Amino acid sequence: MKAPCENVVWYVLPAIRSELAKELAKVMSQKETSEILGITQAAVSQYVSNKRGSRIELSDDVRAAIADLADDIARVGTDDPTLAICEICKKIREDKHCEICPG
Repeated sequence: MKAPCENVVWYVLPAIRSELAKELAKVMSQKETSEILGITQAAVSQYVSNKRGSRIELSDDVRAAIADLADDIARVGTDDPTLAICEICKKIREDKHCEICPG
């Protein structure tokens, strides 16, 4: 049995990063996206092409929250989106949008 935190690391966070990378890649380069997310450009490419982070389905309201975060990053900029990503992760777990997270 995997601990809930393992599921978050293996499935939830990659799904959030994938969706965020896709949104950011619409308005900036993969290199810029990688710098904002603190990951490699190759990882961004894999997220955008659904080779990573596509093992769980995100709800429409979670996708909207990620799109809002991407819009904020593109308009205002950010040094570190970690806190906002944590809030989205909490929302997924609290609203039981994640079929692999225990309720």
